[in-house]
Amino acid sequence: MARAPFQVIVFPFVESTDGEPLYAVFRRREMEMWQAVSGGGEGAETPLDAARRETREETGIDSSDGWVRLDAQASIPSSVFGSAGQWPLDLFVVPEYAFGVRVAEPAVTLSAEHRECAWLPFDEAHRRLTWDSNRVALWELNCRVRGLSPREAPDPAITRLAGT
Repeated sequence: MARAPFQVIVFPFVESTDGEPLYAVFRRREMEMWQAVSGGGEGAETPLDAARRETREETGIDSSDGWVRLDAQASIPSSVFGSAGQWPLDLFVVPEYAFGVRVAEPAVTLSAEHRECAWLPFDEAHRRLTWDSNRVALWELNCRVRGLSPREAPDPAITRLAGT
């Protein structure tokens, strides 16, 4: 099946025993990096369809409920994808759509893509992530899950950059 020209990232999350959310982050097997579940659309899938499939394939989580579509969106150079040769020559960037999914239990079955999964509070998960787009999406998800406005929970990376 042809790879669609978009990417998705997904953060599974669960409420811990103290009521604070824990977020799943994944350590890649072939590279030293931490990230969300990630992958591309196939055929005529929508971004949500792709997010559900990628989450099921990479973690064993199969949920039709609890999905949160995030506003966070990034652009990735199309040239980094092996499928770029099948796409139009004038397709320079591929959009990345972000999601969260609430799960009942912090259990996953890792695919061959990952060597480790960690369920972490926001600050620790945010620090581990390799990609800026993942950090922005996690920050937004944390705000939404905790019912905070952006002013109540400034992004730690931006706060550090601004020196405040």
